[in-house]
Amino acid sequence: MSTLTQPTSSVQTIAALLLAVLMAATVGSALGFEHIGGYIPCKLCLEQRTPYYVGIPLMAVAALSSTMKWPSVMTRGLLLIGGLLMLYGLYLGVFHAGVEWGWWPGPADCGAIVAPAEGGSGGILDAINTVIPPSCDKAALRILGLSLAGWNAIASLLLAVIAFRGAVGKP
Repeated sequence: MSTLTQPTSSVQTIAALLLAVLMAATVGSALGFEHIGGYIPCKLCLEQRTPYYVGIPLMAVAALSSTMKWPSVMTRGLLLIGGLLMLYGLYLGVFHAGVEWGWWPGPADCGAIVAPAEGGSGGILDAINTVIPPSCDKAALRILGLSLAGWNAIASLLLAVIAFRGAVGKP
């Protein structure tokens, strides 16, 4: 009997619930740094959130699937997809951290944008044009020597391990 067709157990339910909560906490922290801390995310920062936005509802469905004893291939497949999403998140985090450390160049469209030279009527549309998004090659914050992109890489790796272990976990 292959791993995907073995019956699900509390291993899959716990893994899916843990993943949903930890993914929400991770992306919630990023949103907190943005909306409470005032850190404006760059283009790569925003891209790193996508695996979480996709993964959270998938892990909720995986938890439901496991709890309702739906076909195990569905639960285990969703956990596998969650692991793949987190591997993609790991790639994005490592790539962004490498750009910040100057190991390789970032995307050409991820840098400071020059605001229009001439002023307008002073309205809100003119204010939008004066906001300069942060460059992807400068870490806005480092905690224990790692940027938020570096911490995202670590979180993504741990979440991928949990997802893959849950997908192949025995009943």
